[in-house]
Amino acid sequence: MRHGPSNTRDRAGEHGLIDAIRARVPVPPPWLAVGIGDDAAVAAPERGALEILTTDALVESVHFDRRLSTPGDIGWKALAVNLSDVAAMGGTPRLALLSLGIPEHVGTAEIEELVDGFLALAAETGVTLAGGNITRSPGPLIVDVTVTGFARPRRVLTRAGGRPGDDLYVTGTIGGAAAGLAWWQHCGPGRVGNALDGAESALDSAEGAGIVACVARHRRPEPRVRIGALLGRNRAASACMDLSDGLADAVRQIAAASGTGARVDAELLPVPDGARAWFARTGADPAIAAAAGGDDYELLFSVPRRARGRLMTVMQQARGIPITRIGALTREPDVALLRNGAPEPLPFGFVHF
Repeated sequence: MRHGPSNTRDRAGEHGLIDAIRARVPVPPPWLAVGIGDDAAVAAPERGALEILTTDALVESVHFDRRLSTPGDIGWKALAVNLSDVAAMGGTPRLALLSLGIPEHVGTAEIEELVDGFLALAAETGVTLAGGNITRSPGPLIVDVTVTGFARPRRVLTRAGGRPGDDLYVTGTIGGAAAGLAWWQHCGPGRVGNALDGAESALDSAEGAGIVACVARHRRPEPRVRIGALLGRNRAASACMDLSDGLADAVRQIAAASGTGARVDAELLPVPDGARAWFARTGADPAIAAAAGGDDYELLFSVPRRARGRLMTVMQQARGIPITRIGALTREPDVALLRNGAPEPLPFGFVHF
């Protein structure tokens, strides 16, 4: 991990922060020859595998709000969004680089907590922090992560492999993260603990517990690392994409890349009860709101009929994570949401620009 430009007053603290980060990182695996502290990391490649590389940045007030998310949540999520990309490619994540643009208002203790959240998910998913960079930011807090992974030849998944007639499946549930964020924004910004402590008292106990789970989905998403690797290894899926910008966006992206259309059945969408109750309370259509909402980091994938047996094997090894059929790719080029068999426009997902 290197450091960016600094003045004399900051330099000792900057090196001290790097030392504090290094002290938190577990002993590296044998394949990492050079890790944190040098100009670059050096790692031995995975024999006989293709390398998968991805990068994503989280920017304060764009991707997270420090009034809702703790520093640990931010570190966790910064790694999660990258792991989700590797999973969508059918790969196994291996190492990560963490770069921080730190504004004056963020102290050392907050950065250490951020790194602890990052390392908690890294330990859970077998990822090694190999280095990165620290610099000052004149504006927001910026957390930039690069992750590398690997997959065997002919085991890499892309968005472009689907064919008409392939069924569409999604892991887990959708709409929870969007509902959790919307609830918090509606109820008024406050510190994380205060916002969540008031949830169950503001609503009945069942609904309160459901919305607390939705807020947790927004704060600390669970990337489907194991399922993505399984889909790639046994070639159950023909195309795959993660749901960073919402299910509707992913359906459109896979259909466009594969040269197909798509039909999604509103009745089949796995929307959690807490999200469904919140959408109904606010007058939103649960299927539309869940399909358009982002930040779920589930996987959407297509499965040819001939691969249904292989998909059953994945389901058996998914450790309780549900995998739900929600529709199919079609020969007709349009993309639609089916409601009682009648097609209607599929909403659009989150758009960055």
